[in-house]
Amino acid sequence: MLRCREISKLVSESMEHQLRLRQRLQVHMHLLMCRLCAGFARQLRFFRRAAGENPDRFLDPAARDAALSPAARERIKAALRDSG
Repeated sequence: MLRCREISKLVSESMEHQLRLRQRLQVHMHLLMCRLCAGFARQLRFFRRAAGENPDRFLDPAARDAALSPAARERIKAALRDSG
């Protein structure tokens, strides 16, 4: 049986291309038994789906900054200054 590290690598690879049948079965069986790896797989699927719905927001820093109001940005900056 494959270890968690090997499974996480295969799960990541499965986002880019289809795994061989044996690998898919190994991943599936491991995910049925390992909550941590199953959670990792869910997170990867979520991020991939989120990035696919709005890819420009992840690539363009100006678009990301535009989502925050100037007042919100100032509150964040102030909180970071106060915590340091």
